[in-house]
Amino acid sequence: MVLLTWIAEVADEPLVLESADRQVEWETNSWSLGAADEDRNSLSVAEVVAAFERTAAAIRERIRDLGFSGVATFYVWHDKQAGRLRCSTGSVPPDALPFSGTYVASDDLGPVIEGFLADSEPGFIAWSDLDDARSLSELTETEPEIRPFGVWVSSVGTSH
Repeated sequence: MVLLTWIAEVADEPLVLESADRQVEWETNSWSLGAADEDRNSLSVAEVVAAFERTAAAIRERIRDLGFSGVATFYVWHDKQAGRLRCSTGSVPPDALPFSGTYVASDDLGPVIEGFLADSEPGFIAWSDLDDARSLSELTETEPEIRPFGVWVSSVGTSH
């Protein structure tokens, strides 16, 4: 259950909310969490969701204690390419998260965790899958469709 411990520790990590310097926020407030096969097989979606909800509540309290009065969002997503869960806190609303790709913000963390726990080969992309994407783009003369990924968002700032 190492993953649950790491999720809880995120709440105690350094926290910087500096809307004028999003890069510092990103570098300080972003975490990458992996899980061994035995953790993936023994954890339930509900346990992991509850751990992240507790962490979001603890971060919300820390932000209040800091006296920060702006918008802040704690968010979690499954980085399929790396095979890891990632989470971050930023002084941004859910519709302005710093992703270059298209994402769908949701208040339901279940599907994100389900995908992570079910990932049988985390961080592994088969060469054949890469070839299929290239062949598809050559046949259609377009880039393969990139689907939006799910991101769980939780408001942790005092402004909503």
